[in-house]
Formats: sequence, C-alpha cells, structure tokens
Amino acid sequence: MNSKPVTQVVVYTDGACKGNPGVGGWGAFLQTGTGAAMRERELFGGAPATTNNRMELTAVIEALGALKRHCHVTIFTDSSYVMKGMMEWIHGWKAKGWKTAGKKPVKNEDLWRQLDALVAGHTIEWRWVKGHSGDPGNERADALANRGVESVR
Repeated sequence: MNSKPVTQVVVYTDGACKGNPGVGGWGAFLQTGTGAAMRERELFGGAPATTNNRMELTAVIEALGALKRHCHVTIFTDSSYVMKGMMEWIHGWKAKGWKTAGKKPVKNEDLWRQLDALVAGHTIEWRWVKGHSGDPGNERADALANRGVESVR
C-alpha cells in the first residue's frame, strides 16, 4: 500500500480590533515539518467595520482554508470565544438550529458555519494559549493581526 503520511500542521491564530466594533485584523501563522524541513506561512487581512470575535474566527477560517488536503492540525488560539465555541457550544447550536440556549440566533453564525465545514476536513486539536504572555507563535499571530488592521487603514 502506498499511502502518503498525513501532514502535521501547527497553527497560531489571533484577531485584533481597534474599537469593538471598529477596524479589525486577523492573523495566522502556520508551520509544517521540523528542523531543516520546516516550512512557515504567514496570513493576514482585515475588515473596515467588524468585531474582535469576528476577526478571531476569521483567522482560524483563513488558516484552515489555506490547507489543500486533510491534515492533523493543532490550533493555538488565545480566544476563549473560539475555544468554547468549538469545544462546547457548537454542538448545542447545531442541534437547536443555530439558536442559543436562550433561543436567540447565534452571533456570527455565518462564520461558525464556515469554520464547522472546514474543521470537518481535518483532524483538529484545539489548544488555548494565554495572549500577550510571550508565546512566540501567539506573538507572531498577534503581529500579523495588527498588520491586518494596518492593511485596512
């Protein structure tokens, strides 16, 4: 059998917003391989009128959207909103027709649906990292998110 090994990808994501709502940016830092074979990719972008939560979600969506085949992905985020959304809340939202426990529409449903569809194509491990705590990958994603803000201004 000639099966290709599954690619391991480490992703750091972050969102930024100057005002909330306001001008926002998102950033993603992707790594594959190790040592001399390590490859890195930086992604960023922005929006003129958005929220921090939308930018946090967009960063993960853009990172996963950049992957061209099934991968084992470890996603590091400093967003409790993204972590809890994917690890806890999304199952209930889907079961309730994208309504919250209080029967209200899920905020950012469009992005949650996109993320849910992208996650289905990969094996994902979610990891929370404290923001602005010196973690090199998180700091790099934060810098990219701020570049995204500047790209809109």
